[in-house]
Amino acid sequence: MKLFSELQKTTTYLSKQRHPHKIDSPILRIDELAVRYGSTYAIDRVSFEVNIGERLAVVGPNGAGKSTLLKVIAGVLSPSKGKVNVFGSEPGGHICIAYISQRSQIDLNFPVTVKDVVMMGRVGKLGLFRNPNPEDWKIVEESIEIVGMNTLKNKQISQLSGGQQQRMFIARALAQEAELMLLDEPFTGLDVNTQDDVLNILNALKEKRVTVLVSLHDLNLAAQRFDRVMLINKKMIGIGSPEEVFVPENLLNAYGGHLHLVTTEEGILALGDTCCDER
Repeated sequence: MKLFSELQKTTTYLSKQRHPHKIDSPILRIDELAVRYGSTYAIDRVSFEVNIGERLAVVGPNGAGKSTLLKVIAGVLSPSKGKVNVFGSEPGGHICIAYISQRSQIDLNFPVTVKDVVMMGRVGKLGLFRNPNPEDWKIVEESIEIVGMNTLKNKQISQLSGGQQQRMFIARALAQEAELMLLDEPFTGLDVNTQDDVLNILNALKEKRVTVLVSLHDLNLAAQRFDRVMLINKKMIGIGSPEEVFVPENLLNAYGGHLHLVTTEEGILALGDTCCDER
């Protein structure tokens, strides 16, 4: 039933007043954000802004607070301190936010088809007791087409590859008409070609003014394929272009003894061993 955790979260928005978008505000503004579990801070004093259409990679070692940050933005977790504003108001009053959790946290054996999952993205627009109309199904079909899964729309989700599952969840976010898409470690377990397929879809969404935040471990991938990067280890160490952020001092602050810097003819090479700590 974990597959439906996002659906349940979305339906809680239906009883809330939906906040209007303040068009003169950045799509996301975070001020002095902190999340504490008992006496331990998962993240502390994090502040940044993201503008419409940006692609931001959130990078750091395991336990750095990347997933926590995305969950707070999505409204799944409440901050201990600080503020999160989406288009000028708190995230709980928006249905324009799509949170795509790690695949390891989702029960992919539940007997539903690709088309069923993508239609879940319409719940926030439909309400709990209204059946989809032809326009809703049109949006679902268009979303499936954008991610290139027309031939798989009636397939059981347990029969999909990892890359196909990620494309399905992106289609669900599109059917939701999401303007802010949060992806938690979407490339884990995917080969290079499949990663490229997913990244190309995310890049194409820029034309639709969809803003994307992605948490990941791969520094090279973050540097090569994203507009800006954020380096985090409970506190934000840096945010900006990869050239500005991925400097030796910042990398050592983030990764400590897990990171080894090697000088090569092409510059500094960072070798880390945290990507496999949990696997």
